[in-house]
Amino acid sequence: MAGDMQIGGRIGRLRRQRHLSQADLAAAIGISASYLNLIEHNRRKITVPLLLKIAGYFGIEAGELADSDEGRLVGDLMEMFGDDVFADSDVTNVEVRDLAHSNPVAVRAVLRLYAKYRAGHQTPAATTGAPDSSEHFHLATDRIADFIQENSNYFPSIEAAAERVRADIDNASEFFELGLRTYMLNVFGTQVGFASLPQGIARTYERAGNRLLISDILPNESAIFLTAHQLGQMAAAHEIDALVADLPEGDAPALARNVLAAYFAAALIMPYAPFQQACRDYRYDIERLCRRFGASFEQVCHRMTTLQRPGALGIPLHLVRTDIAGNISKRFSLSGIHIPRHSGACPRWNIYSSFLNPDRINVQISQMPDGERYFCISKTVTKGDYRHNAPRRYMSIGLGCSILRAKDMIYSDGIDLGNPGHIVPIGVGCRLCPRLDCSQRVHPPAGHRFQLDDAVRPQSLYARMQ
Repeated sequence: MAGDMQIGGRIGRLRRQRHLSQADLAAAIGISASYLNLIEHNRRKITVPLLLKIAGYFGIEAGELADSDEGRLVGDLMEMFGDDVFADSDVTNVEVRDLAHSNPVAVRAVLRLYAKYRAGHQTPAATTGAPDSSEHFHLATDRIADFIQENSNYFPSIEAAAERVRADIDNASEFFELGLRTYMLNVFGTQVGFASLPQGIARTYERAGNRLLISDILPNESAIFLTAHQLGQMAAAHEIDALVADLPEGDAPALARNVLAAYFAAALIMPYAPFQQACRDYRYDIERLCRRFGASFEQVCHRMTTLQRPGALGIPLHLVRTDIAGNISKRFSLSGIHIPRHSGACPRWNIYSSFLNPDRINVQISQMPDGERYFCISKTVTKGDYRHNAPRRYMSIGLGCSILRAKDMIYSDGIDLGNPGHIVPIGVGCRLCPRLDCSQRVHPPAGHRFQLDDAVRPQSLYARMQ
């Protein structure tokens, strides 16, 4: 039944991506619209023949209809119940899974309520009574993360817009950067140039003169991306507006427009078909793809996560970006791994050890407490300007997949994926992890109590608990 829940959500998402009504899809596969509605809302089981018919209609394999909605809900619920406010509730993992399985709509509502509760307790207004506008913004960032996850980070209308523009750019010049500038001038009358901009400003668009000025101290791949980002706001405005129409009022639509313009930029620089083929040919060799498409390490990793076109799927990946203080600023998961929404992640993740090995791709076979294994790579990237004494920002980019797809990535070469000695036990975070003997544990798991003995001092203070 869990599989039915996952498949129902995936069918509904694919239908909306194709701009089909339930009546249209139901007629195409020979069932009633009311029956399809029940399937999409997980109220009817789907038969194998019907599953094959739906998969064939969308041009994908039946197995590709599997989705991770329930797993993500379970992870978010476990993180919520790990909060101190639920310390005496003693909610079990089995109860959490049953709740996510039987009442997914109610679970999403509870999670939204919990997000508002956290926002209210973490802003200055909660302690000083002063008005604070950041609460809405933080809720909006979570909403955008959910928006991306709900769409599997794949937006076909933006892909189509980018492909149309890329064809014109390629006709304008054999050099992408020159063709990009020529296109913006010929189509929108926008002149693109470099300038010495105030510190902290990467680009500025002067509407009066219709000029786009890019900071002259940015890396070339960043300058090209920012130019393509501005083009996305102009060339894909209709598609972007349609996608954000259903988002709640406030900061969410503006943030979503920025995210979708960035999606357009990546799709323009790394067109879907050639990029997906290059990923297959190079076995996801990120540095080789950077060279091929003139993009940065982070840009390539992001683009890899968008390869969700029916019939031309890439590896289902997860992506995490964190700073040196452990703050997660980007998270997306199709691999099935749960990335914490509110709390800090596990220090055993290789995204953190990457800071000790900069400029090197670090490989890890990670095992979550539920026994699922993932093949994860990470690398520290440095962001900063091309000028003397420019401040630098250090970020770690983590990318990974299920261990079952590890051999599709070049980074698994020479690694015995079945060797237990290569496995690193990790968790979502200390509050959710049951491994009491972990020497890096900094908080007790939710619902546990200390059981201390003055005569014995274990390596981990939390090892002796009930």
